[in-house]
Amino acid sequence: MTAVDTMAGRLAQIQQRIANACARAGRPPESVTLLPVSKTFGIEAIREAMALGLTRFGENKTQEIRQKAAALAGQGLQWVLIGHLQTNKAKDAARDAAEVQSLDRLELAEALHRRLANEGRSLDVLVQVKTSSEPSKYGMAPADVPAFLRRIAADFPTLRVQGLMTLAVNSPDPGDVRACFRALRELRDRLRQENIPGISLDRLSMGMSGDFELAIEEGSTEVRIGTAVFGARAYPDPQ
Repeated sequence: MTAVDTMAGRLAQIQQRIANACARAGRPPESVTLLPVSKTFGIEAIREAMALGLTRFGENKTQEIRQKAAALAGQGLQWVLIGHLQTNKAKDAARDAAEVQSLDRLELAEALHRRLANEGRSLDVLVQVKTSSEPSKYGMAPADVPAFLRRIAADFPTLRVQGLMTLAVNSPDPGDVRACFRALRELRDRLRQENIPGISLDRLSMGMSGDFELAIEEGSTEVRIGTAVFGARAYPDPQ
């Protein structure tokens, strides 16, 4: 078995690629956070990742967060919801997630705020923006984001906006992929000029196993890496 066949080897390789991409962009490697995406992987895989020092994991579904959180209770783990969140699952996210990176509509913001208020807690969120034309991709239209952020700042104090998230187009052309990431960064830069009170835009969550180096070169502060850390999934995942 070679080093790349182990999780430790894969993780080290990813960290080196992150550092190299940061160097190309003239950025320090610590400016990019790795979010290991554990969706569909079992408890033993997460335990192995924990032994390597990882404590924060991305998941697509609230049900999977609940199951894993129960099995790994008391371990100081944080569960980050990165998948599309149905409004009727807002209660589960408000109870179990440390962060939601897929806030993409007012209806969901209202539901999360109501549930969080009932729970007596607040939640870090990223606003998901649609930067590609693919029907399968979720996200808010860029033009709608400024008014949405102002509404959150005014009416939903339990939601702590930390930045923006996007999924790039699934394309073999690096230029098309890079354009999605650049669009999000440029939107963030325009939004910063509005100085919306209570809204932080320090974080850009963009880039996954197949495109994270392009994302870093375009300004990503967090990359969501699943298979490149955990290995191949047992079945295809459309997200």
